[in-house]
Amino acid sequence: MRDNVKGGALTEVTFFVLLSLYQPKHGYAIMQFIEDKTAGRLSLGAGTLYGALNSLQGKGWIASYGNNEGRKKEYLITQQGKEIAEKELCRLNELLHIATEIVGGSKL
Repeated sequence: MRDNVKGGALTEVTFFVLLSLYQPKHGYAIMQFIEDKTAGRLSLGAGTLYGALNSLQGKGWIASYGNNEGRKKEYLITQQGKEIAEKELCRLNELLHIATEIVGGSKL
């Protein structure tokens, strides 16, 4: 995963996975959340999603949630993950502000 922690830039997939996990979710629910929130623009395959989940767990940004004894393993964002998501939101807001100033505030 090509997330730049130093610069604060996350991939769009990483950012959406973190956002989806402010409430506990299993893999399929994460895929549905992302597809719903992006109106189908982003649609993750299982391999992409589970690769991202493994990477984010390794970074300590998400963790397993609950007893996970059933087939559906659930995940939840960690405090560190929330800090990363909040930094990305600030970065995106700054980018939007600068772009709006340059474009002249025209509405898309």
